Amino acid sequence: MSNKIKIVVADDNRNLCQMLQNYIQAQEDLIIVGVANNGLEAWELIQTQEPDLIILDLVMPNLDGLGVLERINARTTMARPKVIMLTAFGQESLTHQAMMLGVDYFILKPFDLDVLGKRIRSLTQDMPSSAPAQFSSTSPVVATAGCGVNLCVEVTTMMHQIGIPAHVKGYQYIRDAILMVVEDVSLLGAVTKELYPGIAKKFDTAPSRVERGIRHAIELAWERGHTDTLKRIFGYSMNIERQKPTNSEFIALLADKLRVMSKVS
Repeated sequence: MSNKIKIVVADDNRNLCQMLQNYIQAQEDLIIVGVANNGLEAWELIQTQEPDLIILDLVMPNLDGLGVLERINARTTMARPKVIMLTAFGQESLTHQAMMLGVDYFILKPFDLDVLGKRIRSLTQDMPSSAPAQFSSTSPVVATAGCGVNLCVEVTTMMHQIGIPAHVKGYQYIRDAILMVVEDVSLLGAVTKELYPGIAKKFDTAPSRVERGIRHAIELAWERGHTDTLKRIFGYSMNIERQKPTNSEFIALLADKLRVMSKVS
């Protein structure tokens, strides 16, 4: 047990906690040492269990994720755990504050459990007990994800697997959006102000047409795509029969998969 990666999960969504607990318990090299449903419980577990890594929700009752990070940073007597923060769209200002407090990686909801597992392992491979790093807006989440040609092949393969028809305009828009977000995750906080206009300029169209084109392509994938593939990619954190991802969620999840495929063997 001593060589397993010790993890604390902190989220006020009990169903999500249970899902994470079930997944982590099934991994031979990971172990859950505590589950918290608010920030104060999380802080207690961090002090008593000294985890290697914390999966921390940004918004929680009693003490939010930022408050937990501040307490971790103020503590000088123990090694600092790695922190993966769970965040949602619409929380960009809080996410920026969390970056400044030293989060190692952000996972955007909904997310893929296998991607999370790979990220846990890559973050904890070598764990020096150092002070929190100073992060720019892109450093913990994005690095240049390898050869551009390979990226194009990978994103094209994923879109074919999902079932997005190559002849619809949204296909090219989504492909470019994913590649842009892989290079600069901050675009997810400025989808309507920067991402759509950037794509629109390239294709000599309007940002509103880019948004509609992407939405149409996602709807086609849900209507005509392969259910097993959609469940494998999206089904961990949403009921795909009842719920389609938003444009931003769709782009974010595929960009995150692409980054992990490029960086983690």
